[in-house]
Amino acid sequence: MRLLEKTNRIYLLFSVSLYIVAAFGMYGIIKWLIYDEVESRLLVEKRDFLVYIHHYDWKQDSYFVENKIEVEPARKPAHFKETFKDTLIQDRYSQKMLPFRQLTFYVPIQDMEHRVAIRKSMIQSYRLIEVITFTMALMLGLLLLGTYWFQNRLSGRIWQPFYETLSRIKNFDLAQKQKLQLPQPEIIEFKELNEVIQRMSDKILQDYLNLKEFTENASHELQTPLALINAKVEQLIQSEQLTENQTHWIQTIYEASLRMSRLNQGLLLLAKIENRQFINEQVINLSEELQEKLLDMEEVVQYKQITLSIHNESPFTVSLPPVLAESLITNLVSNALRHNVTGGEIRLHSLADRLCLSNTGQILQHQPSELFSRFKKEGGSSESVGLGLSIVKEICDNYGLQIQYTEINGMHTFCLSQGS
Repeated sequence: MRLLEKTNRIYLLFSVSLYIVAAFGMYGIIKWLIYDEVESRLLVEKRDFLVYIHHYDWKQDSYFVENKIEVEPARKPAHFKETFKDTLIQDRYSQKMLPFRQLTFYVPIQDMEHRVAIRKSMIQSYRLIEVITFTMALMLGLLLLGTYWFQNRLSGRIWQPFYETLSRIKNFDLAQKQKLQLPQPEIIEFKELNEVIQRMSDKILQDYLNLKEFTENASHELQTPLALINAKVEQLIQSEQLTENQTHWIQTIYEASLRMSRLNQGLLLLAKIENRQFINEQVINLSEELQEKLLDMEEVVQYKQITLSIHNESPFTVSLPPVLAESLITNLVSNALRHNVTGGEIRLHSLADRLCLSNTGQILQHQPSELFSRFKKEGGSSESVGLGLSIVKEICDNYGLQIQYTEINGMHTFCLSQGS
């Protein structure tokens, strides 16, 4: 949810709640004022009635008409208090039940206690309340909509520099080697934010260029002497003048040189992946490529007497640079073969959203969470430099894939899926 949308929703919820409370409050005040006015008039009517019966003889229906007053002999109840109440009276002309406000009290007339009920019609008062309530609700509704519209437009204008900055940051690509250009807004806070981001992006770009240059130089400068060492060592191994110990020492040097070369290539590849130096992404059928890689390793599979089981239900496609796709597949297959057992099994199961490669093997010596760490190796094989699964994990993290490892009854499974 966007920031403006979140703040506008909170503002709207608070405003609606406040307006509802205010509307009920104003309705209650208006109703109280109208009832107070009606009750004041009823008290005036009572006073006039008392003055009338004090000066003149009372005759039934001689003073008030139209159901405004009702006088009848009655005994006054104990603890009676003068009361106001709402009541419905049938109109003598329209025969409709009409609302009235009634004041009830007791007074002696001609030496006899009488119950007197004075009433006042509430029709006009109720209409007035309805009109005032409707007008108030309409005004509050228009005020709420107008305020919300203004708040939305104002917030959009105020936060426009922020969204402009955010858009440029999203489109910023280190591989293009161009500096991030940010606007200079009038709002001080956004201006300071852009200045900080500008300095950070310039530093990041410079560090990226330096690291890229170092990676390229190291790739070239280290491989050349390593290749030269390997070539010279191979010539020495073929020499007939070496003793058995010398041959053993040279063989050890040769293996260490090869391991150093693989280690250098692995570390440089990791650096390039982290820096996103591979940009020519293509849609690749990873399940098909993995199947072909397994078939290419047929000699190793037969040598270790491994049973190969392939279930390709649906192709698993990903968007990857071809070089990294090849590296991903090679490392997964190499891991499945290297750590397998004689007479073991390799299973490939491909679905549209999931690709799993399983192999039999020994129980892990390390925690499963350490499998993808650099230089973590299972067993003491000198052929592995401990970077294969690290490279796989780095490729997945940088190109929207997820990799999961499980082990059930000696069957080790690596599953690839599209990142959420």
